Amino acid sequence: MRKIIGLTLMIFMIIVRLNAQENPNPITTAAPFLLIAPDARAGGMGDIGVATSPDAYSQHWNASKFAFMDAQFMVGIVYTPWLRELTNDVFLGGFSFANKIDDRSAWAASLKYFSLGKIELTDINGLELGTENLNEFALDGSYALKLSESYSMGVTLRYFRSDLGIKSGDTPLTPVNTFAVDVSGYFQSEEKSYGNFNGVWRGGYNVSNIGPKVSYTNDGQENFIPTNLKVGGGFDFILDRSNNVSINVEFNKLLVPTPSISLAENGGPPYKQEEVSFFNGIFKSFNDAPGGFSEELKEVTWGLGAEYMYEDAFALRAGYFNESDLKGSRKYFTIGSGFKFKSSKLDISYLFNTSEIKNPLENTLRFSLSFDFGNSY
Repeated sequence: MRKIIGLTLMIFMIIVRLNAQENPNPITTAAPFLLIAPDARAGGMGDIGVATSPDAYSQHWNASKFAFMDAQFMVGIVYTPWLRELTNDVFLGGFSFANKIDDRSAWAASLKYFSLGKIELTDINGLELGTENLNEFALDGSYALKLSESYSMGVTLRYFRSDLGIKSGDTPLTPVNTFAVDVSGYFQSEEKSYGNFNGVWRGGYNVSNIGPKVSYTNDGQENFIPTNLKVGGGFDFILDRSNNVSINVEFNKLLVPTPSISLAENGGPPYKQEEVSFFNGIFKSFNDAPGGFSEELKEVTWGLGAEYMYEDAFALRAGYFNESDLKGSRKYFTIGSGFKFKSSKLDISYLFNTSEIKNPLENTLRFSLSFDFGNSY
């Protein structure tokens, strides 16, 4: 019998919602790495970004924001340690590139790579049998177009691969290769005067990872991928030419069916998901929770974020993220800062966990580096 170090970690990556408290009805998906916030700017504002101002990392949050970017080119590089208190070789890395074609349109591409670290294999006697490096990655391409002076839409095509199978361990898990689509929209008002300050309204939405169900095994059992709805809004307080304060709010809901078929004799938990297509599952996800509307509300997470910018060169950020105690219990405060020197930007964020459930990013610094260059729009 082979002992696989890190098996618990693998299971964690397949399940989107884990809860050490009483949780009768968690929602599970394949490839949850697609939902991990990649950049430190959003990480400093409570992991929100669907309606914030455009940046090099908009591909993950809302690709339609690229139509409003100021620079002709944007490049972003991200690195996020993961489960740092348990291991030192699990991380999320990525690269993004955006090009403003003209005043109304833009295209972008990005790569997200998630390494689950080195898995050491031994036999029943403890003899080494080699190592495996499990990983997942996603390759995206997007196009954004302004439909008016204040509103744009975007579409993203995503290919991703999730390889959680240990080949030398004769595991039944097989790699997943599939495609998904994002559809997004973004609103940004013109700057207007509000007495002693000017202001800009922002709003956005993104339906991400729309795609077919996948299977990690050969037995025909399929899993939903993490189709997700983000909706948010924000307001920029432009106090003067040097000082700007942005306040943002965001709501998220998995568009994946809630397990509703009881496996217990008394008709209660545990439950399993109904066998429906991914398309039907999107619509069923709004009204299929066994607990009714109150349970549906518990499946909505929300975040608040604020950003203070001075001279477009220095930023301070803070945020809060909340999830129901019965649907994952992720609750945390975040802080962050940003520094700009000529065309380069460095962002840093830090997470304070406020839940009894450990957060994989607890006490972890996240870093992002980006560059804006080319003609200004």
